[in-house]
Amino acid sequence: MKRLLLTAGLVALPGMALAEGEAAAHSQFIFTTLLFLMGGFLVFWMAAGFAMLEAGLVRSKNVTMQLIKNVSLFSFAALMYWLVGYGLMYPGDAWIIPGFLGAIAPAALEPVGVGADMADVSYASVGSDFFFQLMFCATTASIVSGTLAERIKLWPFLFFVVLLTGVVYPIEASWKWGGGWLDGLGFQDFAGSTIVHAAGGFAALAGVLVLGPRLGKYKDGRVIAMPGSNLALATLGTFILWLGWFGFNGGSQLAMGTIGDVSDVSRIFANTNMAAASGAVAALILTQVSFGKPDLTMVLNGALAGLVSITAEPLAPSLFQALIIGGVGGAIVVYAVPLLDKLKIDDVVGAIPVHLIAGFWGTFIVAWTNSDASFVTQIIGFAAIGGFTFVVSYILFNLIKGIVGLRVDADDEMRGLDVAELGMEAYPEFTNA
Repeated sequence: MKRLLLTAGLVALPGMALAEGEAAAHSQFIFTTLLFLMGGFLVFWMAAGFAMLEAGLVRSKNVTMQLIKNVSLFSFAALMYWLVGYGLMYPGDAWIIPGFLGAIAPAALEPVGVGADMADVSYASVGSDFFFQLMFCATTASIVSGTLAERIKLWPFLFFVVLLTGVVYPIEASWKWGGGWLDGLGFQDFAGSTIVHAAGGFAALAGVLVLGPRLGKYKDGRVIAMPGSNLALATLGTFILWLGWFGFNGGSQLAMGTIGDVSDVSRIFANTNMAAASGAVAALILTQVSFGKPDLTMVLNGALAGLVSITAEPLAPSLFQALIIGGVGGAIVVYAVPLLDKLKIDDVVGAIPVHLIAGFWGTFIVAWTNSDASFVTQIIGFAAIGGFTFVVSYILFNLIKGIVGLRVDADDEMRGLDVAELGMEAYPEFTNA
């Protein structure tokens, strides 16, 4: 009897092992899908953060315009990333030019109620991956919005967003995240210090060079301050962005099916928070020392610069290294903002220092903590993505300017875009008092 039971047990072992393996694969699929969905809706919440930050940093007469731009750009990004962008960014074997240009194909989700026999359980659901990656695409466009505030027309801006989110961002992102040539070269960008943030910063820089500064910003060699309408909203927006960044960086682990993966996500959260905090503290101290008084807007952007700086590699650093990386990002903002004003580059919300310059720092310093990266390769990747995004964006902005116009006329700019472009105001009781 014992021999029969033993024999039956030995026969059943391969089946049991297979069942356990299937159960493990299914668990990994479920938890990684859940990570993408949770990370995705946190990054979506960053859209609200950008909207509040920009609404607080522009003048009262332009608040409604910034709000409608942020809602519209996210919506257009969602449409274009489905129609064109996702296929360009993740071509698989369907490269038109291998490593450089993918094929255009609309994203397709799994069937309703798909079972394990039809799903690729080695990763996550296609729907969750598409949703998560879309949020990064929309974030790139949000970076451009604040820089060009208070003087750009709505529809020309949205036309640029269509091209940026549908074509430009997916192409450069495919070079690394889609398995393109930069990935083969060994370029490292964990969650997008260059691919998302610096790319958005380069697009913003191209736009501001074509658009020019706001009327009255630079006069007789002086920089004329144009204070934002609501620093409480700007602060709220920063905290929302800080919260959303946990999904941005944590979700980029791209796996949550093992103890190691969950531990890594936890480490990413801690490093992300440390970098933001040290960026804010660095900006607080440096503005006190440099200007004699702390500057709230610098502190807010210091926290964001710290977040951008850690985004290229939020897993490998220790907490002390994350503190240094984020602190340098905060310092960059304090000195880069006045430098841009000296160059008469009118960046309304400080997005270029935060996303482009701190993005370079974060990308470059990856090689300090990640042995798979090299400083040379990091510079090459940054230059390639930045150069491509800047040149294409500069051409697109000039084409839009030549065909339909880009900037509102002087009278409309002085009245404010809320009234001139939209016929409504965010604070009618105050602006009409």
